[in-house]
Amino acid sequence: MASPVTSRRTAVPAGLTTGSPRGAMPALEALVPPETLPASVRAAVAAIAGAAGAWCPAPSPDGARIAYVSDRSGLPRLELADLDGTAAPAVLSEPGEEVISVSWSPDGAWLTYLVSPGGSICAELHAVRPDGTGHRVLAGADPRATVFAGVWAGLRHYACSIAPGSGPDADVVLVDVVSGELRTLASGGFLSVTAVSPDHRTVLARRGPRAFRHVVVIDVATGLQRRAVRLDQPGGIASEDGRFSDDGRSVYLRASLPGPPFTDRAALVEVPVDADGVPSPGRRVLHRPEADLDGYAVRSDGTVLALWNVEGTSELCVHDLADGGLLRTVPLPGSVLTGWALLPGQDAIVAELSGPRSPRGLWRLPFDARRAPELLSCTPGRPDPALLVEPVLHEYVAPDGLRLSGWLYTPPGRGGPNRTVVSFHGGPEGQTRPDWSPITQSMVAAGLTVFAPNVRGSGGFGRAFMTADDGAAREASFDDVRTTVDELVTAGIAAPGRVGAHGWSYGGYLTLVALTRWPELFAAGASLAGMSDLRTFFAGTEPWMAAASVTEYGDPVTDRDLLASISPMTTLDRLAAPVLLAHGDRDTNVPVAESVQAHQALQARGACSDLLLFAGEGHAIVGREALVDLGQRLAAWFDRWL
Repeated sequence: MASPVTSRRTAVPAGLTTGSPRGAMPALEALVPPETLPASVRAAVAAIAGAAGAWCPAPSPDGARIAYVSDRSGLPRLELADLDGTAAPAVLSEPGEEVISVSWSPDGAWLTYLVSPGGSICAELHAVRPDGTGHRVLAGADPRATVFAGVWAGLRHYACSIAPGSGPDADVVLVDVVSGELRTLASGGFLSVTAVSPDHRTVLARRGPRAFRHVVVIDVATGLQRRAVRLDQPGGIASEDGRFSDDGRSVYLRASLPGPPFTDRAALVEVPVDADGVPSPGRRVLHRPEADLDGYAVRSDGTVLALWNVEGTSELCVHDLADGGLLRTVPLPGSVLTGWALLPGQDAIVAELSGPRSPRGLWRLPFDARRAPELLSCTPGRPDPALLVEPVLHEYVAPDGLRLSGWLYTPPGRGGPNRTVVSFHGGPEGQTRPDWSPITQSMVAAGLTVFAPNVRGSGGFGRAFMTADDGAAREASFDDVRTTVDELVTAGIAAPGRVGAHGWSYGGYLTLVALTRWPELFAAGASLAGMSDLRTFFAGTEPWMAAASVTEYGDPVTDRDLLASISPMTTLDRLAAPVLLAHGDRDTNVPVAESVQAHQALQARGACSDLLLFAGEGHAIVGREALVDLGQRLAAWFDRWL
């Protein structure tokens, strides 16, 4: 097992509240301890926030077994199970490893998986045989380096990208799983591998900053990189998820098609390539004007399995590859499908599905509608659905005419205006969807209404909507916060003066923006792993993250004044509501210092604030005890101040 990354550990300043370290109870009580909640509510939140799931399905090449990630033990780990459920799942990862994802070699001899050492975003690449032997760390042992998931390239080689951490770039590397040898295939730029040709001569990789990521075709011998789609062609500005056709003569990719009649939605594009990997103009294979393409699989029978995002809900469809015609829709037993893989030798997939009342679980989904979906027995038990509520989509319009929407969670029996928490998603290109959200359901269990909006800048609504908050345009996204609160009050959903703001990552940043720009609107706030100052964020985050974020927020050098003007730290004196700042102490994506410096500045001003640090946690809180602690403390915080 690799050593934890101790060089990145952040000490907890004296007097600050410490959340649950993995396997331990809180050392100190928060300003509003969970015990202020009724015992029945605490128990409900513990059941909700502590619910386990299973995700990232990877079937074996023979279709008999499945590798996946599950947190049934309290921490995400690598498990292996028979698809027929005849034996209990086996654990293949080492004790204490926080597993991110898994992939199976084409011959079934090896499993590669990514590990987050001590919660760090700087992932390591590990390998193990299906019987649990041969465990080894292949790449990323340097605590500064980050390995990004890739693809298998033959029986013993895994292609991935590695950022050394000394600068913004990442290289495409071919890893020999048996010998451990690493060979660089392409250098320069932030390159995320999506496919390697069978002869290893050509690589498809994604590069570019956020909102402008695009697939390039790389000639390994010369290092020459060509855009899969030229800038002057539809889909040339932004494309992802490139793959080779079976004969190697075409490249498929998801690309954002601009303007009418395409309404800039993500679609499937086919690009012919010659023997030297030179692309020709492509053709649109699949497109829906009201939906984004989330994923696809081109099948050998001439069909395409397409996953569509429609207002946040997933639709899985089978289309004809030649003309894009819809052949059939595959019924889904959950509202959001976030991961899937074709089952070898079967007309079915294994899918990772979740819904508002069900954590992520693994299902066998047959394409034949006469066969019912099957929840795999390796999926952990579900929480009591009586503890959970189903949200409804609520639509409204911004003053400039832009259509906005969000998901409204209302506690049972609460009619009329209620205490309401506005919960902002991360990204900012993320999207609030009707999927499993234990923190949201925990707050609802405490009697709070929760509204989770998709303000401009969110994904899932086309490229124009997603980029509508870039750079100086971010002010328009801020205005959507005010519009959202006004809508909730006018619609009789929120009680005036009893509205809170909450968010994770970018959502935590937006929460702090909301509290400082409209102090009269919010009675309390909670920021989880949010940025407080974009200038210090750029200086402290991983170099590759900083480089990728320039198009989103602005350049940390030339746009420094802009970054200052939209950073909550510069207007903290306006904040009037109690604010809880929560952060994992191993977070190097949004460095933990972002919450620490905001709390210290607020304390110096005599403001009502508290800081909750979770030992051993990174940007995402994943340990079960920490999740339960966070859920109870957030519910207690808003219950007290609203």
